[in-house]
Amino acid sequence: MSRIAKKIRKATLLALEHDVINTAKAAAYSGMLMLFPALLVLTTLVAQVQQGPTLVGEMRSVFEQFLPTDTMDLLQSYILTRRIYSAQLLLSAIGLSIFAGLGTMLSLMEGFRRAYQIPREDWGFGERRLRALLLVPIALVPLSVATLVIVFGHQIETWMIENAGHELRHIVLFFWRMVRWSIALLTSITVLTAVYHFGTKRTEHWLRVGPGAVAGTLIWFPTTLAFGWYVTRVADYSMFYGSFGAGIATLVWLYITAFSVLVGAELNGVLYRDRQDQTTAQMFSEPESESTSKSQ
Repeated sequence: MSRIAKKIRKATLLALEHDVINTAKAAAYSGMLMLFPALLVLTTLVAQVQQGPTLVGEMRSVFEQFLPTDTMDLLQSYILTRRIYSAQLLLSAIGLSIFAGLGTMLSLMEGFRRAYQIPREDWGFGERRLRALLLVPIALVPLSVATLVIVFGHQIETWMIENAGHELRHIVLFFWRMVRWSIALLTSITVLTAVYHFGTKRTEHWLRVGPGAVAGTLIWFPTTLAFGWYVTRVADYSMFYGSFGAGIATLVWLYITAFSVLVGAELNGVLYRDRQDQTTAQMFSEPESESTSKSQ
């Protein structure tokens, strides 16, 4: 346990040395540009189906578990007052989401490069952006599927409670909610594993980047809950920023998300260099052992 704590401490110190704070700011800024057009596209498409309005309400209840209260109020007014009625506007929103998502991935990939201490010229200009562009659906598609699972999971939960016996309702509710949020956490770990795997030149086995994905998720989840409590009970951003308060709270939440992802990458970088040092030490120790055996 002490060995793991030392690795995490080393990764945190290296994160500060590699200027993760400013890198996370850049990723959060691009994420802010991506968030609202992407949500607008998603809710517009969902609203086209028969159960669309109900599903939009369910999606709001899911986002409430993660986003600050001010952000949820901003998102609700944004979603309820805006709809895309033409294919041209829909394509424009999709294009803006992809462009901003590309910027987010490029910022994160720069943090990954520093975490692994890779020279900047290892990837060319076009190759880097193509890789970042491919990472956008790799990250968004699983997260969207997990969101839909959680959304429909609420309806399944209601059905299970209505058909369960009175004595079993609380047990069914507890275990089903555990399953729903376990899916959310596992999806987060899976997405981070894919982003770490494809987002760096040092392509490693999936299990090698797993520790960073777990660490990033474990940092992000409680920190998000703590930040939500802080902006609800302690801080009032509207007192300082007026009508921009909800946007500032959203930006801080995105910064926390990017920071957690980058710290997880730093942990993977520390573990990667440790494995490289062990391999190098073994390579030098083998010739020495062979020469000793020959002399004997």
